[in-house]
Amino acid sequence: MQDNPISFTRLDNAFARFLSQRSALTGTQQQAFEELVKTVSYQQSQGHNCVHLTAEDRAVVLASGLTILSKQPGNSFDTVDFNSEKPSPEGEGWERGNEKDKNPFKSPHPSLLPQGEGALLPLVVEQDRLYLHRYWDYENRLAQKIKAMAHVSQTVVQIDTVLDRYFKVTEDIDWQREAAKIAITQSFSIITGGPGTGKTTTVVKILAILQELAERPLHIALAAPTGKAAMRLQESIGSNKAALPCTDAIKQLIPETVATLHRLLGAKPPSPYFHHDGTNPLVYDLVVVDEASMVDLALMSKLLDALKSGARLILLGDQDQLASVESGAVLTDLTIALPSHTLELKKSHRFGGIIKELAIAVNQQQPEAAWQFLRTSDETVALLEQDLIGHIAEQYAPYLTLVKNGADFIDIYRAFNRFQVLCSNHQGKKGVSDINYQVEQKLFAQKHIHLAGTWYAGRPVMITQNTAALHLYNGDIGLCLQDKEQNNKLMVFFQDANGHIKKYLPPRLPNCETVFAMTIHKSQGSEFEDVLIVLPETINPVLTKELLYTGITRAKKTIKLAASKAIFSATVAQKIERVTGLIDKFKTDQQCD
Repeated sequence: MQDNPISFTRLDNAFARFLSQRSALTGTQQQAFEELVKTVSYQQSQGHNCVHLTAEDRAVVLASGLTILSKQPGNSFDTVDFNSEKPSPEGEGWERGNEKDKNPFKSPHPSLLPQGEGALLPLVVEQDRLYLHRYWDYENRLAQKIKAMAHVSQTVVQIDTVLDRYFKVTEDIDWQREAAKIAITQSFSIITGGPGTGKTTTVVKILAILQELAERPLHIALAAPTGKAAMRLQESIGSNKAALPCTDAIKQLIPETVATLHRLLGAKPPSPYFHHDGTNPLVYDLVVVDEASMVDLALMSKLLDALKSGARLILLGDQDQLASVESGAVLTDLTIALPSHTLELKKSHRFGGIIKELAIAVNQQQPEAAWQFLRTSDETVALLEQDLIGHIAEQYAPYLTLVKNGADFIDIYRAFNRFQVLCSNHQGKKGVSDINYQVEQKLFAQKHIHLAGTWYAGRPVMITQNTAALHLYNGDIGLCLQDKEQNNKLMVFFQDANGHIKKYLPPRLPNCETVFAMTIHKSQGSEFEDVLIVLPETINPVLTKELLYTGITRAKKTIKLAASKAIFSATVAQKIERVTGLIDKFKTDQQCD
């Protein structure tokens, strides 16, 4: 294990202590086991599926009596040996459990932990990786489902003739056409690409072709991880349907409604379970998921569980963006593991110029080149030279003027979404909380807002808790405005993915926070005309080139950056490295443990 100091949480410590006290270990081995459990608990909360073990670590964990040994010979999945031999704590050879306990995985405290053959013990060792059992199970089930889908191919007679009608024949490689060919002939496919490469344009054509080729109309679901991403996909699908070279009857079979994944699967808060699962699958023949880089291991595994037999799945996303907030780097892992099912769109049709060049330099970890773009005189990309809070207040002034004048909600909403402050961190100096507080105070001093309490006209808020009963989900943004229909009473207005406006009394809302600034993580799936990226004054683990790339690619017109060269360069040089075993589960030459 690594010796780097880690700030373990109270939960990490309590969980590790609970297991170590119930292990078959004593003395220094019990202490070593407790440290390993703390580490895997902490690293899972940091986005890793598992942690790597040394030979000595592995021996200690297997000797604990609380660990299942997973074997993966060749193509076999889900092979778990509950009664296998285990290595001695010293790591020399193999031995059975002691005479009092012939099952080495049997809990020494039967009243507190399950035991016996088939017991669901809390830890799993697979090769040199240690998992919490739940996350091993997510990873294993996901791999099983996708590998089964990947083996199913679709034969399409004269496919090139159909493709010629939807894609112009050119001498150069048409990456969109190639992506369509993969998606049409395979049950599982991934289409990746940066901003403006035409992922949704391509998928609309794929849906039309599949409907044309189907013996009966396909039942299709469109989904995205967040409400904002769902809204963007819905707008793109709607705007691209009209130009399709097919009949109106085919166009009508292409859905325009896009649901969040939680809504598609039927969230059952506060539990982690969904209405649709392996015993109650979705009815859809094809599911398309946009912004798939945001989907974590647990949610992707549950989506695959919920697909009915024979269903297709198409994942869309930018593999260079941030990985999911929760565990895993599913999209990136799958593109590496299944290259024959993946097509990267390489030509950008709307995202170009210096913003694209900056994004490429950051993505390729070229800090000097990226910094020079920021030092040019081009106003499209620049360092922020003026006062940070003053600049932010100035940018939001037009929005607040519309609020004060009682403009139409759509105009107010559009004005708010023109500009957005994106921070790397939520807490700390120059974090989201700090900037939101300072901006509120500045706007109050400038008489743009009236701070008489928590709620005021013009307060933008982001929902931070899924509440299915109110149809409000984590990441949804609302604006607090005076409602003319309610004698100017303060109400919070939201626009859903269908463009419908809904409003709520402030006390009815679930947990939410002011959002003049948001984290770059929360901005995924969104686009803004003008973006200000704010980095902190000290380096921290959150600062990575993926984070910066994601922030840059949220902008359509201009980017400004508030950061020192040292922090910027350190951010570009740092890369997300998540520990998972997902790629290994697709290797056919896997050796038995």
